[in-house]
Amino acid sequence: QVQLVESGGGLVQPGGSLRLSCAASGSIVSISTMAWYRQAPGKERELVASITSGGTTNYGDSVKGRFTVSRDNAKNTVALQMNSLKPEDTAVYYCQGHIRRRTIGESIREYSYWGQGTQVTVSS
Repeated sequence: QVQLVESGGGLVQPGGSLRLSCAASGSIVSISTMAWYRQAPGKERELVASITSGGTTNYGDSVKGRFTVSRDNAKNTVALQMNSLKPEDTAVYYCQGHIRRRTIGESIREYSYWGQGTQVTVSS
């Protein structure tokens, strides 16, 4: 019914940049908060950045000053611009959206949806 698809991951050298994108599609009424999380092997999933429908952002401490999250409400997309990448940024990055949709019975409910993730590898 609702799908989030990430793109833009890949291999980049330390100090380089990548831009991730996440597109939401399906029976969407509206999207409140969208966020990026990441998970490295052996570690718990951690918040990278989030952005509300009104544009308020917050970032994990490890990425402040380097990453920027933005969204395009008309296109139901959220992006993560990653600059000055470090090897420690290597992880699978997941897009999350709190999305209001209509159920089969046409009532509106809000659910948390996750994309399948995109691999970001920072290495020489």
